Amino acid sequence: MVNQWSSVKAYTFTQPKPPEQFSAASKNYNTIMIKDKKLAVLIDGDNIPAKYVKEMMEEITKYGTPTIKRIYGDWTNPRVTKWKEVLLETAITPIQQYSYTSGKNATDSAMIIDAMDILYSDKVDGFCLVSSDSDFTKLATRLREAGMSVYGIGEKKTPNPFIVACDKFIYLEILHEDEEVEEKGTKLRKKRQVDKITPQVLRLLKNSVADSAEEDGWAFMGDVGKIILKKQPNFDSRNFGFEKLTPLFNSLKQFEIDARTQPGAKFKVIHVRNK
Repeated sequence: MVNQWSSVKAYTFTQPKPPEQFSAASKNYNTIMIKDKKLAVLIDGDNIPAKYVKEMMEEITKYGTPTIKRIYGDWTNPRVTKWKEVLLETAITPIQQYSYTSGKNATDSAMIIDAMDILYSDKVDGFCLVSSDSDFTKLATRLREAGMSVYGIGEKKTPNPFIVACDKFIYLEILHEDEEVEEKGTKLRKKRQVDKITPQVLRLLKNSVADSAEEDGWAFMGDVGKIILKKQPNFDSRNFGFEKLTPLFNSLKQFEIDARTQPGAKFKVIHVRNK
């Protein structure tokens, strides 16, 4: 008896290979298809000036989509009246929290309770905590323990414990545009202040390059940036007057930059090494 399946060819299905320019660098390109994170933005209205709100919301969109946006404060207090003007423009929901006791900040408790409710609702992938108050240190730690990404935003006066409790911390001062101030009837543009590159900062950069480097001493700039943030969450090239990390490294004589072109790619891959 002839097997009716004997003339049927066998086919082997293999998974298609990624484009050559990506496979060549393997892990360095695994961020290209990152899922857009859903973020809960919780703002401490008692500790954040309203003038930063527009730049702040634009910055947050770099890290995900803000699906929940709430600001907490005592809206009967004249100190927060400036927030009322910008809430409608940014679709931020105000949450009323009365100050029951003089000298006590009831906003913190309401914000923490809401954050935990949102955490267990499984509606978001991360949190953006906007405050310059160290009272949110434990909250940031707890959210990270639950597997959430935590981005902190606050002024440069923010205590260090809250900063290091976040995955990344962004200073509001670097987001704000240069301000126009009037002195003796003359309008002057007040430029934002930038930090100096101290020996401690230089040591952080050199050690991070060394930790990320291959055997030939070259390190992919994206890997270097990730390690720097793990070591110092408030590190940002904009603190030093540079929009990106590459120009910062390029301005320092202690480092060598190599922009490599991948076959068929429209962009260059930046590598850095210590001199």
